[in-house]
This record gives sequence, structure tokens and C-alpha cells, in this order.
Amino acid sequence: MVFHNNWLGLIFLLLFLGIINVIIIPRGNSVKLKRAALEWSLATLTATLVLWASFDTEGQFQTINQTEWIVPPALSLKWGPLFFAVDGISLFFLVLTALLIPICILISWNSIKFLLKEFLLCLLFLEVLLMGVFSALDLLLFYILFEGILIPMFLLIGVWGSREEKVRASYYFFFYTFVGSVFMLLGIFKLYSTTGTTDYLTLLNIELSPSTQKWIFAGFFLSLAVKIPQIPFHIWLPQAHVEAPVSGSVILAGILLKLGGYGFLRFSWPLLPAATEYFAPLVIMLSVIAVIYGSLTTCRQVDFKRLIAYSSVAHMGLVTLGLFTHTIEGLVAAMFMMLAHGVVSSALFIAVTFLYDRHHTRLIKYYRGITISMPLFASMFLVLTLTNMGIPLSCNFVAEFFSLLAAFEYSKLIGVLAATGMVWSAAYSLYLYNRISFGSPSNYLLFARDLNRRELWAIAPLLVLILILGILPSLILDPIKNAIMFSSGGA
Repeated sequence: MVFHNNWLGLIFLLLFLGIINVIIIPRGNSVKLKRAALEWSLATLTATLVLWASFDTEGQFQTINQTEWIVPPALSLKWGPLFFAVDGISLFFLVLTALLIPICILISWNSIKFLLKEFLLCLLFLEVLLMGVFSALDLLLFYILFEGILIPMFLLIGVWGSREEKVRASYYFFFYTFVGSVFMLLGIFKLYSTTGTTDYLTLLNIELSPSTQKWIFAGFFLSLAVKIPQIPFHIWLPQAHVEAPVSGSVILAGILLKLGGYGFLRFSWPLLPAATEYFAPLVIMLSVIAVIYGSLTTCRQVDFKRLIAYSSVAHMGLVTLGLFTHTIEGLVAAMFMMLAHGVVSSALFIAVTFLYDRHHTRLIKYYRGITISMPLFASMFLVLTLTNMGIPLSCNFVAEFFSLLAAFEYSKLIGVLAATGMVWSAAYSLYLYNRISFGSPSNYLLFARDLNRRELWAIAPLLVLILILGILPSLILDPIKNAIMFSSGGA
């Protein structure tokens, strides 16, 4: 690989060095393994933050790195060079990925009791694949990395899951998402047979016929809708979240669900504008159903993790709603909502895992009076609850405000229906917090210690980000807006 810019190349180099370092450390030295993985992931985070600091917000692709396909000579195939690049859309997904991986290592510090080395390697390989999928500028390479992510996630859920049904959940996750992705591969083949290339920058300058666009869009939609997940392709999500370890839930909610939204944002309007416009009413209808159905289903959940998982369906419905209104407000709202949800939902999964680690149950009915035994946790959980409701000065408020603004611009009826999601969000969020925090201590649970230093260090960056993005959203709004206007031709 030839690196034409130091920072993106350095990110991949640090990750590969970290993987090699973890491989050569003896299996029995668990402390050294965890420290090495944490240090290399923090080094990657530092390089990613420097990349952000040196990024020009003009909107075009920057930090371009070039590599070549490795093709056996017998196949006689000629592929052009592959490019990895960063713009205002992919930049913040790289930062989010680099932030969540060390947090996953911290929150799993004491909970992984077997195959620790393999667990840490899974996390680092996941980070490599995610960094690649968010910076790849070739559709076939994007698909390969997109599908490669399934393997370490399958292992995380099936090997290190928390309950007996973890193997079933891992297969459910793998095959459901894999079958959906086959349609994307067919769409890429159709695109290649029509244009003779899978290079993204070249395809931006090629205009396809409307009928061809519709077939290609259908393939991409069936794959990306499963990943988001969009109603009715969401069935795999609650089961995967419930059975996954906390690090798996954080990666699922924080990053993997964003692959679908990123794919729509990157490919739909720039490459398939006629088909996207044609299917927009259908997707918007499904998005409104997702917001209402996801919120109502969340209200009736009795399990912590399942409740947060179904709330993700509702919030990601706002993402696709904003995307397919095709306004600057909607596209920016979708991008901001994905980042905000990645932070807030990850923090919520971490918070409920803190309770599970102490009391070994996720059933809400057994909890009461947490403010008495764990006041620090209760204060932290209050911030997350209010943020999940979209209270002003939080990142969710900014994302939901722009989403509803775009919805009302598209249709007043759509705007009113989407706005009901905020009401239901307040209902299930306040019910959850009130149920577990107030009242006399539960007779079913023992008195538990409050958060320790490691747990505070794990969740503190997410709490700080929630406030910073809510108070100063312009830190990321400007690069996002410029990149969206550049890639979609000004919306």
C-alpha cells in the first residue's frame, strides 16, 4: 500500500501493529494483553483526532491513499487502483469508531473470562474493517469490507455472549444480514456490467438510465435496510443485542447500524438520484412506521437491553426519514442523528450493563431505589435519559430538531406523525428512569457499590461528547454540510 498522506495511512499502520503485538504476547499474560490492546487503540484514536484537526472543511475527499487489487494472473482481470479517502461524511464515523473501540476494551476489562486474546483480536480486526469500509472509494471493496465485519461480530455474539441462546442469536444475525447483502452484490455486478467500473469517483460522473438505477437501488436498499435496520427488516436486532456482550452491543448500536445510513448517504443520491427520488415516498412511509412502531414497541419492553434496542429502531427511522426528504436539513439531520445515536445508545448499553454486572438481571421489575445505593450512577443515567428524550442542549435535540424540520418541509402530515415519536420517547425514557431510580430499595437486589474509576473513565468521554455536540453542534455541522453538498450536487 502506498500512502500519499500520513494520517490515514498511520491509522491503519497502528492498527496492524497493535494486532501483531497482541498476537505475540503470551496467552497467559492477561493484564499485558489488555494493556497492549488498549494502548494501541488509544494511539489510533489520537491519530484519528489529529486527522480531524488537520482536515479541511471544504467538502472534497482528502487524505487519499492508493493500493492495488491482488488478482491471480490466471484470471486475466484488470482492475484499476483502489483509493481510500476521507471527507466530511466519513471523517466522523472514523472518529466514532476510534473512540468506541478503547471504550469497549475498558468496559470488558473484567467481564471476559476466557479466550481473552481472541476477544481483543476480534475488536482490533473489527476496527480495521470499519476504518476501511468508511474510507473505501470502490464499491466492490466497500462490499468486501462490509461483509467482512460479519465474521468478528458473529464471533463476539456467539462466543462471548451472556446467555444460553447466544449461538442462535449469532447465526440469526449472520444469516439475516448476509442474505440481505447478497442483493447489494447483485446491484454492484449490474453497475459494473453497465459502466465497466466500480470506482466511486468515476461513477459520480456517469449518468445511468432511470430503469437501471431502479434495479440497482433495489439491491442496495434490501442490503442497507437490514443493516440500519429498517422496518420490516429489523427482526434480528433485539435478539442480537440481548445476547451480545456489552462490547458487542456498543459496536452494534454505535457503529454497525450506521453502515446502512452511511451507505444510503454515500451511494443513493450521488449515484442513483432518479431511483432514490422514485422510491423516496415508500422509504419515508416505512420510516414513519419505524418511528411510531419502534416507539410503541419500546414502551412495552421489560428487559433493559431489549428496550434500548427497540428505541434504536425508532431513532434510525428518523435517519432514513431525513435522508429521503433530500433537503440539506434532512441530510445533515440524518448524519447528525447517526453520530448522536452512536454516542447516546452506546452509553445507555454501557449503563445498563453496569447494573447487570452488579445484580445479574436485566428485568426492569426487579429494580427500585437505585439513587440510594448508587447516586453517582443515578445522576449519570439521568443525563442519558434526558438526552435520549431529546432535551435541549443535548446532541439528540439538535438531530431531532433538524429531522422534524425536514419532515415538515416534506409534508405536514409526515412531520406530525414523526413528532409523535418524541412523545413516546419521553414516555419510555421517563418510565425506565423512574422505575429503577426512585422509591425504597428493592427487596430482590443486594446493596451494590457505586461506579468505580474504570467505569467512570469508560463512560465519561461519551457524556462529554453529548454535551459538546448539543452546545456546539457547529463543530461537526459545517464539515458535514459541505461534504453533503459536494457529494449530492447541492441537494
